Amino acid sequence: MNLLKQLLGIIWILLAIAAAYFCVFEFGLPKFLSDQQEDLVFGIIILFILTPLIVVGMGVFGYYALIGEYNNKK
Repeated sequence: MNLLKQLLGIIWILLAIAAAYFCVFEFGLPKFLSDQQEDLVFGIIILFILTPLIVVGMGVFGYYALIGEYNNKK
């Protein structure tokens, strides 16, 4: 079971990298560079608030799972 947790840690880190890509290049920058005011506000929220929260949270969770912080200790 501990090996499975470590493998899932790698998956969480890869998901964090994928989330960073999609949040920045698919959601954030196109809205940030748009000419409309509501798109600009949404782009700022995505780029500077949501992206760091999502990526850091998933990355830290995956890192802790990878190093064995969640292993069963008897």
